[in-house]
Amino acid sequence: MEPVLRTIESFDWTTVLLVGSLLLLVIAKNQFYNRFLNFIILPFNNKYIFMFNKKEPLMNWFQVFFSVFQISNLALFLFFIWKLFAPNGDESYTLIFPIILGAILLFEIAKVFLQLGNGFIFGNYKIISEIIFSKLSYLNHSSLLMFMANVILTYVLKDSKIVVYLAVFLILLINAIGWVNVVRIHQKFITNNFFYFILYLCALEIAPFIILGSYLK
Repeated sequence: MEPVLRTIESFDWTTVLLVGSLLLLVIAKNQFYNRFLNFIILPFNNKYIFMFNKKEPLMNWFQVFFSVFQISNLALFLFFIWKLFAPNGDESYTLIFPIILGAILLFEIAKVFLQLGNGFIFGNYKIISEIIFSKLSYLNHSSLLMFMANVILTYVLKDSKIVVYLAVFLILLINAIGWVNVVRIHQKFITNNFFYFILYLCALEIAPFIILGSYLK
């Protein structure tokens, strides 16, 4: 009887993260089925925004599940970009991932609190919370693309610049659609506070991309 060599593949941390992300999707779909269906078609039909923006608080379990999903996959996607474009990007240097994850988490929490604080101080809390809900919904939806790109970059086309460029384009496109809808729905409010709106765009929306691009360059 000849011995048979069995190859046991070890699960690395990226696999654990992707499986955990998939589990969050399954839970969100099972627990909030109708809401999930409306959320999936968000870039093509913003019925989801009109249905849930006003009658539910900014933070709810569906939003929490997808926010965790979004932050995790955004951090992993940026980690893949770092490996692909950063000089001396060592694949084994996984400490960069928790740094990216922590930075994204702190930035998004600080951003939301600053926006809500601004709304509370100037008496626009309700409208600001609606704008945050809309933008966060589109960002969470774009994380589905991040997840698919992460799966492809992990198991199918490793270090593929085409996958990264295509994913970045689609992610920016979905969030641009979100911004257009936010401006259209809250046009009167933005017009009356145009100066502060421009400051907000420069400080919290455009500046992070400039900093990230400068770092990668």
